[in-house]
Parts: sequence; C-alpha cells; structure tokens
Amino acid sequence: MTLTPEKISQNLLHAARTAGAEAADAIVIDGSSVSVEVRGEALEHAERSEGTDLGLRVFLGKRQAIVSSSDSRPETLTAMAERAVAMAREAPEDPFTGLADADLLAQDWDLQALELFDPSPEPAAEELLRDALAAEAAGMAVRGVSQVSDAAASYGTHRVHLAASNGFSGGYMRSSRSTSCVAISGQGTGMERDYDGDSRTFQSDLRSPDEIGRTAGERAVALVGARKPATGTFPVLFDERISSSLIGHLLGASNGAAIARGASWLKDSLGEQVLPSHLSLIEDPHRPRTSGSRPFDAEGLATRRRAVVENGILTGWTLDLSSARKLGMTSTGNAARGVSGPPSPSNWNLSLTQGDQSRADLLRDMGTGLLVTSMIGSTINPNTGDYSRGASGFWVENGEITHPVNECTIAGNLRDMLKRIIPANDARTHLSRVVPSVLIEGMTLAGT
Repeated sequence: MTLTPEKISQNLLHAARTAGAEAADAIVIDGSSVSVEVRGEALEHAERSEGTDLGLRVFLGKRQAIVSSSDSRPETLTAMAERAVAMAREAPEDPFTGLADADLLAQDWDLQALELFDPSPEPAAEELLRDALAAEAAGMAVRGVSQVSDAAASYGTHRVHLAASNGFSGGYMRSSRSTSCVAISGQGTGMERDYDGDSRTFQSDLRSPDEIGRTAGERAVALVGARKPATGTFPVLFDERISSSLIGHLLGASNGAAIARGASWLKDSLGEQVLPSHLSLIEDPHRPRTSGSRPFDAEGLATRRRAVVENGILTGWTLDLSSARKLGMTSTGNAARGVSGPPSPSNWNLSLTQGDQSRADLLRDMGTGLLVTSMIGSTINPNTGDYSRGASGFWVENGEITHPVNECTIAGNLRDMLKRIIPANDARTHLSRVVPSVLIEGMTLAGT
C-alpha cells in the first residue's frame, strides 16, 4: 500500500524519537509532472516524472542535523533517523535553532479558500502536445519570425506535508499548468529572440497557446535592428515583465538572514522611507489561485497579510524563527525550506501599489530615455546597494518608441532609485508578484 505524505512524516518522527532525538520535524513532498516540447512541427522532448522526497531534521539540545532521501521504506526511515542523530551529536551548538513553541503554531486554516489545487482532470500528453504545437504555429505565423526555438506545455501536481514533535501536522496540494514559446527573428548576427508564457494554478485561467505564440513572435520581430543607445543620464522605464526584479532587490535586502549577517544596504533602515510616501508593498499569502499562497510556513506558523513597506516606510524584516531569535524579534511566518536544508526566510505573494497612469502615459511623459524589456547579468553590492545590469529594450524620443536597443548597461544606487519610482497601472494581478511598469528618472546609461 502506498503511504501518504502525512503517514510518511509521522513515521519519520517516530523513527527519530526511537533513535534518540529530543525533537524533530519532517517534511514530505510528492508529486508528478508531465511536459512536452516541440520544434519544427514535431515532438522534440516528452517527459513524465513521479517521485517522493523526504527530509528529517533532528535536535539534540541546540544541535541540529538534517538528512534527506527519496526512499520511504521503513528500513530507510530508520537509517535516516539514526544517521541524523549521529550527525547532530557532532554538530556545533546553535543557540538560535529549535522548533516553534506549541502556542505559536497555525490552526484552523481554510485550504478551500486558497484554491491551490485544480480538481479538473489532468490533461493528457496529447493535449499538451496540441497546445505546444499551436503556440509554435502562432509564433511562426508572425511575419519576420525565422524560427521558434522552443514551444512547450506542462502540467504538474504536488503534495506537501509538514509534521513536528511540537504537535504540528499539516499539508496541502498544488497544481500548475503552463504554456510557453520562444521566437527568433532575423538571420545570422542580426538574430533576436523573445518569449511569452503563462503559468496558472487552474487550467481554465490559462491564456490560449495561439495568443502566447503570437505575442512571442511579435516581441521578437520588434527587436530587429537593435543598436546601442547613447551614453548619459536618462529616465528608464522598466517594463512590467521585469520590474519585479527591482522589488526583489528590496526584499533581498530586508530578508532577516541578510540583516542578521549585517550584509544589507537596508540594515539601518527599519522605520525609514525606502519608497515614495504614497506607495506600499503588501504581502498576502492568502490570495486564491496564486503560486505564492500557503496556509502555514515551513515551521508550522500561520502565514498572514502584512505590509513590508507602508506609505513608503519599511515596517519590518522578513523573518523565520532562527533569524528572528538572532535579532531579538518575532517570526513573521515566512520560513521556507526544501527536504535537504534548514528553514530560511522567504517572501510569499507581494503587491506594489499601482499608479494612476498607463505605461503609454509614462512613455509620453518621460520624453527621451530607455524602455527596458529584458535584463542580463547583475552586479549588486549587498552592502551599499550599488546597482549595475545589462539591458535591452527600446529607445524613446519625445515620448515615442523609435527603435530597439541592446548591449547597454544601466546603473544607479538602489536606495536612491527606489525612492524615485513612478508606477504605472499595468500589473498582472494573477502573478505572485504584482508589480507594474516602473519609471525611474536620472539613471546612468552606458551605451555607445
């Protein structure tokens, strides 16, 4: 009989206690996925996978050790527990490690309200193949597209269960369905590529493969004839597709693990302004049908809605139990983990306040500058916030796009950049990170 993730996690805890662990937690993740890729109107790659991964963390006082496996047989669980306890005996003490107190644990969550799993039937491989072929055909139908390098469709489900000796036990299921297309325009050294894709929890929400392929093709064709822009100081508009990376840098700098190490340009900024005063950054792990939603974190604490930034002011760090203890604070319920490592702080769904102007309005008002649609590489100084990234996109003159550009670098300092952002109103609200296009004036641009 196949054991459920819940039963496997309880068996792991029993094995840990039997092996001499004073406390323990176990995480079990099982799932399946199927994906297809096409090229040249033919199937290029098809893959189906199923598996179960399990991780056990044991404690001997303030010593901890973690072991993982993909084998749930009883003899393996016993061996895992014995190995983990032996490792813990040799591990150095960590005064900040340990499970959550029982009175802090999540209770009475509503999985149905989160809509993490689509109950509709799993699509057959033939259906995924049809979607991938349709996306490829739509991309190739765009005039100027020379080839579609990749068109793919996939579906996956997984179950997660977390159990601990402090009494916590909880789990949930997720599903995902996606379609993507990468198109190439031009020939030889003048080739350009771009993409489009969509990934949803519910299959019925997924955009059509025809739209995805066509958009990928149109984006690739628009890049033909790209050249380096001028060097100087210009306004830069970060397209909605890549603007969330800016917020990602803010989140990384406000992560409790970085703050505890003292390796953050925000380490002395708690309670200070980091965004314009009319903007807030809200974390909401309870948004339905969203990939970042979850009822509890990887330490069994309830997740909750909170303002990371409220009216421009940084209100707190993103914390798990360990980083919170190091800083003398309380966990924000943001622990994440896999089966082979300890918990660490991570953010869930985030939304930046949207503006009252469209992207077209911001383009019109920026005059002469750069619209960035793609970025490569990254040089970010974690201590100072100095920012430098390779970029490509479109040059804007008198508020209108004139030609594509590439091979340029944009630079500034994140502390100053984020305080000057002007958001558009074009964010896609189904994404885990809802961030609109963002205009920043006075960026340094290095081109020709």
